Amino acid sequence: MSAAEATTAGSPTAATVPVIPGFHPDPSVCRVGDDYYLVNSSFEYVPGVPIWHSRDLVHWTQVGNVLTRDAQFPAARAGDSGGIYAPTLRHHDGRFWLITSDVTDEHGGHRLFSAPAIEGPWSDAIELPELRGIDPDLAWTDDGECLVTYCSWTDGASAAWQAAIDPDTGRVLEAPRKVWTGTGLGHTEGPHLVRHDGWWVLVAAEGGTERGHVVSVARSRDPRGPFENAPHNPAYTHRSTEHPVQNLGHADLVERPDGSWAAVHLGVRPRGMTPGYHVNGRETFVAEVDWVDGWPVFTASEATLPERAWDVDDRFEALHPRWVSPRRRIEEFARLVPDGLEVDGTGDGSGVYARLQSEHWTASIELDIDPGSVVHAEVRLDERHRAGVRLAGGRASAVWTVGGHVIDVGDGASDGPVGAGASVHHLEIASVPSSTGGPDDLVLSADGRRLGIVDGRYLSTEVAAGFTGRVVGVRVERGRALVRRVAIVEA
Repeated sequence: MSAAEATTAGSPTAATVPVIPGFHPDPSVCRVGDDYYLVNSSFEYVPGVPIWHSRDLVHWTQVGNVLTRDAQFPAARAGDSGGIYAPTLRHHDGRFWLITSDVTDEHGGHRLFSAPAIEGPWSDAIELPELRGIDPDLAWTDDGECLVTYCSWTDGASAAWQAAIDPDTGRVLEAPRKVWTGTGLGHTEGPHLVRHDGWWVLVAAEGGTERGHVVSVARSRDPRGPFENAPHNPAYTHRSTEHPVQNLGHADLVERPDGSWAAVHLGVRPRGMTPGYHVNGRETFVAEVDWVDGWPVFTASEATLPERAWDVDDRFEALHPRWVSPRRRIEEFARLVPDGLEVDGTGDGSGVYARLQSEHWTASIELDIDPGSVVHAEVRLDERHRAGVRLAGGRASAVWTVGGHVIDVGDGASDGPVGAGASVHHLEIASVPSSTGGPDDLVLSADGRRLGIVDGRYLSTEVAAGFTGRVVGVRVERGRALVRRVAIVEA
């Protein structure tokens, strides 16, 4: 679908709205026939590396996750914003390949997986301990050689390094070598090698993943380099502008069946007073790519996006791949039952969460709790930054955790006896326009009673730091809860 074909006057377009909103950073894309497949970073959350399918690069459906077993990713050891960074997805010789980095891995982190179909089964990890770094890419030369190009600080400043491997065994076939040092902006990362018209084009991110983030490109006739920088670098950025989408970077290019090209990349939507606050993480955007004198030239897509595509109304007849947990697989502490999802207390911060994808929204959670249980319906940014409604001891209270300090915002008696197994409770968290110059306010309610309001700045990346975004769901601190329904509706 071309941008012209997709544009409708007055409708939101991909120039300012992500095609996969919410905490879905570092997109990598490949095409097989008429089908596009895309993956994202997932950090400490499991199942890891969400998989998406599209026919037009605009309408996306999640079809699964790559990392579903401890043998693939032992998530328990990952800290906040640790774990899985920047995957690359490719299709070669009838097989899907995915390479990523686990930054908690003592060997340096690169892990290689493959599958006969996008739905899997995906293999256990092949580790590449000789290649120390992050953000690995896979590319095959005309003679079948498999090259891994990645970001490393082996001799000081970050740069793109490369080595040939045997993808079936993970054996590194040569000493790693530096192939590109960037343009001088610093923080060279996220390299991808793409073939076009006899050139090997190296697309990378530079400038750090904050407001200075850019897409830079270089090229060579040989995939091993040397690479020359594009005269128009940085090739794509919104830095130092008033554009509503900022922090552009981590672009991956794909050719459409009709011969035109596009790119997926990450960006954020900051809101509020300076410095601007983004809360839903780094999101996936799409851009158009034209080739001028052999160089890729990026322009924001004007494709029309579907409205209300990300509303959720889940009664847990099955466990949708959207549901994730930090550091612990959901099946270890939750199970599907006839009336919903039964969740056991863990006491370790794990829970059942979905990524938030709208700028303003209302999350409604309907649940029962066992006597003596302590249950949270909450928005989580990381372990030290969260806000929600706590049910315990016959009362509902609004609880805010900031910098690890727990604050009671307000409480009140529930309409029903909290802790009675037959009592169904309706908890609500709503993101509404900010009253303080922040990105939003979070209004916390239980059984129709407003309990408190939290300033959304304190659940933003600019305050809490890190690389993830907000998720919403249920955490059982002690006892057991039956989650009957979760609805997340764009406001």
